[in-house]
Formats: sequence, C-alpha cells, structure tokens
Amino acid sequence: MTKYGLRARVLAFTIIPTLLIGTLLAGYFIFHRHQQIENFMIEQGTSVIEPLAIASEYGLTRSSREDLRRLISTSHRRNSPLIKSIAIFTKDNNLFVTSNFHRDFMQMRLPEGRSIPELTSVEHLDDYIILRTPILAENSLSETSLQTSSTPEVIGYMAIQLNIDRSVIAQYRDTATAIFIVLLGLIMSLFFGLNLVHVVIEPINRMVRAVYHIREGRLDTRVRGKMDGELDMLKNGINAMAKAISEYHNEMQQSIDQATSDLRETLEQIEIQNVELDMAKKRAQEAARIKSEFLANMSHELRTPLNGVIGFTRQLFKTQLSLHQRDYLSTIEHSAKNLLSIINDILDFSKLEAGKLTLENIPFNIREMINDTVTLLAPSAHDKKLELSLLVSQPMPDLVAGDPLRLQQIITNIVGNAIKFTEQGMVNIHVSTTPSIDQQKVLLRFRIRDTGIGMDDEQLMRLFQPFIQGDSSISRRYGGTGLGLVISQKLIEQMDGSMQVHSEPNQGSEFTITMPLELVSEEGNIPAEQLLLAGKNVLLWENAIWSRESCLSLLNEWKMQTVLENDEQTYAGASFYAMIIGFAPETPTEQIQHAVDLCLQRYQLDKLIVLINSSDPTLHEKLMQNNKIYSLSKPVIHSKLLQALLQPLPPIQILAEPAEQQKEKLPLRILAVDDNPANLKLIVALLNDLVDEVHSCQDGHLAVSLAEKTRFDIIFMDVQMPIMDGIQACQIIHQNTCNKLTPIIAVTAHASPGERERLMSSGMDEYLSKPIDEIQLKRLLLQFSDLKSTAAGLTFIDWNLALEKVKGNEALARDMLQMLVASFDEITPMIEASAAGTECADLLDTIHKLRGGAAYCGVPQLQASCAGLEQGLRSGLSCSAFEPELLELLDIMAAVKEESAKWLEQAG
Repeated sequence: MTKYGLRARVLAFTIIPTLLIGTLLAGYFIFHRHQQIENFMIEQGTSVIEPLAIASEYGLTRSSREDLRRLISTSHRRNSPLIKSIAIFTKDNNLFVTSNFHRDFMQMRLPEGRSIPELTSVEHLDDYIILRTPILAENSLSETSLQTSSTPEVIGYMAIQLNIDRSVIAQYRDTATAIFIVLLGLIMSLFFGLNLVHVVIEPINRMVRAVYHIREGRLDTRVRGKMDGELDMLKNGINAMAKAISEYHNEMQQSIDQATSDLRETLEQIEIQNVELDMAKKRAQEAARIKSEFLANMSHELRTPLNGVIGFTRQLFKTQLSLHQRDYLSTIEHSAKNLLSIINDILDFSKLEAGKLTLENIPFNIREMINDTVTLLAPSAHDKKLELSLLVSQPMPDLVAGDPLRLQQIITNIVGNAIKFTEQGMVNIHVSTTPSIDQQKVLLRFRIRDTGIGMDDEQLMRLFQPFIQGDSSISRRYGGTGLGLVISQKLIEQMDGSMQVHSEPNQGSEFTITMPLELVSEEGNIPAEQLLLAGKNVLLWENAIWSRESCLSLLNEWKMQTVLENDEQTYAGASFYAMIIGFAPETPTEQIQHAVDLCLQRYQLDKLIVLINSSDPTLHEKLMQNNKIYSLSKPVIHSKLLQALLQPLPPIQILAEPAEQQKEKLPLRILAVDDNPANLKLIVALLNDLVDEVHSCQDGHLAVSLAEKTRFDIIFMDVQMPIMDGIQACQIIHQNTCNKLTPIIAVTAHASPGERERLMSSGMDEYLSKPIDEIQLKRLLLQFSDLKSTAAGLTFIDWNLALEKVKGNEALARDMLQMLVASFDEITPMIEASAAGTECADLLDTIHKLRGGAAYCGVPQLQASCAGLEQGLRSGLSCSAFEPELLELLDIMAAVKEESAKWLEQAG
C-alpha cells in the first residue's frame, strides 16, 4: 500500500519536471541577459572615456579648467541617459573639474593608497558602475617613447559614473517574461497531466473495481469500455482471468459436491470402524485387566511356595548342619532366589509399562551401595574364573539422594549380564563423577566393561526389546527372560539418566550410564585411623590391569607410598609395611600357597594381603593360618582393604560351630492367619523366635472367632483365603470384636502395582510381601507393638534399627539422624499451619518427604505416624480431618528431637 496514489504520481511526474526545467532555463536566461546589458554599458562607457582622456591632456597640462569643463559637459550631454557624471582628477588624486555638481563625487575618486591604473578599470557599486582611465602626457606618446619600453607619464585620470537604472529595468522586464513563460509551461503540463489521468487512471480504477467484485465472488463481473494499447491488453487479461476463475469455481463446486458425497460415505465407514475399534478397545482393556489379574495371581501362586522354600531354608541354616547339607541348602536358596528374581523382573516390567513404578528419594552412600552390589555378584564371577574389579574414582560424594534399590538393580542387571556373557577374561566396574551445571546435583558415571562375546550392529538394535536377547542360540545357551536391560533402560530414563552401549563381536561390550542424583553431603572427613596409613610403603604385585588400577586408586587415596612389583627379584630383602599380591582366577591353590610362602621369605613384611578370586571360606581360612596373612576376595572392597591394612593382626578364625544364643523375645500375643499350611508354619516359626505367644488359624472365619475371644497385640492376615478372605475378616474384626484397635498387617504374595494402597484403603494397617523377610517382620513387630525401648531410657529412637538400616555404619547413622532432626525446623511450621487448617496445599509432599527421611533413621513411631497420614491424604480427605494425627505427629517430632541429642552424644 503506497502513500500516494497513481493520480498524484502522474501529476507530479508531469508538473515537477516542467517546473524544474523552466525555472533553470529562466534563471539562465535572466542571468545571461543581465551580463550582456552590463557588458554593453561598459563598452559604451569605455568608448566615451578613453577619447575624452586623450582630449583632456592639453587642458590638464595647461590647467585650463574651463576648457576641460566644456569638453566633458558636452560629452555628458551627448550621453546623458548612460552617464551620470564625469570628473577629472590630478595625479595627486585631487578633483580638478567635473561635468556637473555631484554630492558623492568622492565615490569616483580612487581610494587612498591605490595608484592610478595604467589602463581603463571598472568598479561595480550597488547602483553605479565607475570607469577610470589614466590621462597621459602628450610627449610620452612620441615615436621615440613608443619604440622604447619606458612607462608613459601619468598627469591625472578621468572617472565616469555610469547609471545602471536602464539595466535594472531591462532585467525586471526579462524576469517577468521568464516567469510568464514558466507559468505557461506549468499550465500546459497540468492540462496534459489531467488528460493523461483521465485517459489512464480512470480505466485502471474501473479494472480495480472489477477485480474487487471478482474477489467478493461476483464472477460474472467484466471490465467494460474502450481502451487503447496496454490498457486494452490488461482489460482483456482481467476478463479472461474472471472467466477462468468462474469456470474453475464451477469445477471446484462440482468436486466439492462429489467430495462431500464421498466424505459422507467415509464418515459412515469410520463410524462403523469406530464402533469396531471401541469394541476392540474394550476387549483389549479387558484382556489387559485379565493379564494384570493373571500376573497378580501368578505372582501370588509362585511367591506362596517360594515363601515356604526360602523361609524354611533360612530356618534350616540356624540348625546344626554338615558341610554337604549346608551346600545343598545354599543351592536350594540360590535357585529359589533366582526364580524370585525372574518373577520380580516380570512384575517390574509390568509396572514400568503401566507407568506405576514409583521411585524413592532417600539419602544413601554410593560407595557402600556399589560395594554391596559387587559383593553379591562376585561369587558368579569367581565360579566362571573371571577377574571382577571395581574402581571408584575420587572425588566421590559421601551421601546422595535417590533410589538406591533401583540403582542397585540397574548395576546388578548390567554387571550380571557382563558376567553371564563372558567366558574368560575380565569384568570391570568404574564409578566416577562428572561436572554438573546444577550445584545441588552430582552426575554419577558408571562404566562397565567386559571381554565377553560382544554384539554386532543388528544385535545392538534389538538389545532393548523385551523378552529378546542377542539371538535364539544365546537365549538357549545362557538363559534368562530378556527383561534385565529393558527394565534397566526404563529405570534410567525415569531417573533422568542416559545409557550408551558400545560393542564389537568377540571383543567385549562397554555400557556407560550417566545418572544425575541430588547431592546431600560432600566427601566426608577422613577418619583418624586412615591418616595412620599416610606415608607408609606398600608393595603391590598385581598382573591384572584393571585390578591393579583399582588397588592403586585406593592406596593413593590413603596417601600411601606404593611400589609396583613386576620382577620378583627387584626388591628382594626390602622392608615394607605391607604387601598386596593378587592372583589370577585360574591360579591353583598350591601355586597360591607357594607364592605366599615365597613372598614371606623374600621380603621383610609386617603383613601380607592376598587377593584371590574365590569366596570359599575354607581357602581363606587355610591362607590365614599364618598370622601375617590376610586373605580377601576380589574385587577389592574399600572398607575390607582398609581394615586389613589398619588391623594389627587378622581376626582369629574359629572353625567350631557357634553356640546357640538365647534371643530375647518381645512380650507380645500374635495371631497369624494363612490358608497355606507351609506358609503358616513358616510365619509361626519366625514369630516364635521373636515373640512370647503365637496363635494361628487357616481361614478368615476362624480368625474372627479367635479375635472375638482373645485380645491380640498384632494380627498377621493373609489376603487370599477360602470361606472368608483377609479383607472381609479385617473389617469384621475392626467393627465387632475386642480387637477394634489391634493393628492388622496384610500378608500376601501379590506384588502388582497399587496392591499396597488397595489393601491400606480396605482397612489394613500395613503390608508384608511374600517371601517374608525376617528383618522386615521384626521391624513391623517393633513398629506396631507399642513397646518402649529400654536402651538409655529412650522411647522414640531405636538405635539398633538405625544401625541395621545403614549396614552398621555408625557415622552414617549419626549423620542421617542429624539431617532428619535438622529438617524439623522447616517442616514443623507447615504441619502446625495444616493442623490449624490454614495451609494444606503441600502437606502431602511434606509428609512423604518426612516419611522417606524417617525410614532410614530408626524412628518407627515417627515413620508409622507419617505412613498413616500419607495414606489418609492420598484418599482425598481434607487436611482438617487429620488434626489429631497432625498434633500427635508434632509431639512425636518434638520427642525425637529431644532424645536425638542423647543418642548422638552416646553414639559420638
């Protein structure tokens, strides 16, 4: 859209050039005419003054003013229109005579200091032109003087004042004529411009209106009227375009009608398909529901016998057994755990597919988690004669927050696969940290390498598909469900991590996992005992590259002086604080014993630490019969190697059977209900070791009958039972018996997503999954027993339970209790506001975080209170309905805070 229209442009392009050209020509003409008139006047004045100057020589020589006056007066009268005044001046610049009285004759005199001109000069003033010419002596014009170069004698000069009035009048006349001509040209240009506008612009406007009508849909519009040249071509083009558009519109309308008809038919078909799809969707949903029920039922049916197998196997381990019996029981337990692991993989995959797997976010120690993982995997590597090594690079944070169980599951799956698919060689685990943009997080990097069979590109593409391994032959040879890597990948993605795989056939594989975790505390203070190792010399003899790097990393971390031994004769006779010698997996026992004896003879050692690829206690006991020898299993564990270097002597090996210890039982009356005789027998056996009195029955109806007669402290209720199931029995007991307030704990083999929440919402107080874990069973007894801890007179903190949660690490237990108590200052105001009904938005998240922190600090009452509140809040009730529970929670927090000072003082 331009600022000016076509009409204005045509007129401007017509008038402006005419105006500019006319103005320039008129200006040039006026200036040239003025110059021409002025030059003419000067030429006329010159033709008068020069003869007069010659004629005046005689009178000026004789000083005859009268003669000169008559001479110049006569000339003045003859040229009066041109000449205003004539004056003669002496050579002294004095006025000698003038043709008429002139008031301003001084203008005709030469200015002071200027000499008389040798030739006629012209001077322009505002209203006059003055001509001056010298008067020469007559004798200076003789023939002799003309032949010589001598300057003529000047006796005076004559000045004539020319009147330029006529010149000005002529200039005004010429200017007026030029302006008239320019105006005439403008008028003609305007006339032709308007004519052009009429001839060109009006047809264009008609064509624009026609196009506008066509745009509005009036396709019968045509451009009318006679036009010439290009305008006629444009008119024909617009009319042709309108005709084409009209034809296209008709064709398009026909196509639309046809498409509408086809669309109606298609919509009818789609509607039929939607009905079919809806029916198929319902069938799929029903199939998924049946699959979930089948999965839950199969889990229950499989876990129920496994519960008896694993439970009674553990019970048998507590009895007097021969070595063969103990070996058989280990095999049974290992096989049952493998089957349970397969079931758990299938359940985890089902949860991940349904998006119902919830990750925890609790503090844990990375080094201890990875140490526990490789300790569990080491026997598998030892059985296959593989070199399993662990390298934890510094710096490594002391505590991070995340889900340690799922992270351990990921590492177990990948390292387990590396061991499974490696026939000979090594498996290495390298844990390190990488810089993170977020200062509150740390990026953990797990690098797992093996020298196994490797994979090609096609196998890598199928690697993360469920129930699929490299190929069918591998599946038959190595076994497994093919779910481990799929579950690991989904868990890593849910934790916002990433995993890369590099592999070559027959060269091995490398898995790299990067995991962002919340930083809880930086690397802890160095223990005082560890400082004792600084500067001590140690001889390291390890041929396996990755295991040697692992040992060097630990020794450098402790600032020890490490000497590498590659030639046994190099340091013969030298004295060392300790020697660490590692043996290859295939090394025979006799060769190990011989090498150990040889080292003790050749070097002066305070202690000798032997690293072997075996978990056989008999071999370790045999090697440690010499009090200078420590025997450790590979891979090298940080805490075990540190203990071996610090401990003055190895622990005394007691080979006799341990004496049966009488355990202190809890003064509780327990009811156990289960329809499976084996499971009922197992839970009764476990409870008999923990409590004073245990009652049992095999269905819900009998449980209700017993609950009506006897007051129990806790009831363990199986869920799936004949006659009356556990949920119905629980509801009846809580309504109509003397056990209305008795905690009822659901015992079930169902492990499907949401099972715990479903049971809790049905009236159960807690959930215990099969196979039954004895530690978890004891924790539940303590949690719901209302018993007061007698240790140090405290009632809300169970220090033994806290140590159990952190694998006996007293420093970590103390730190976690301090962190929990420190969080009370932030949480208490929010809970108080929620109890008052003023702030409820973030209460569920606050209670969930408090429960997660309490789970690892040995505060069962605080944890139970948080669990009940969280369950109630998730059911959708308002926070105002939980005012008594919130006030009770505040009392428990205050008690824990008060007692924590005493516990921390005792622990310190």
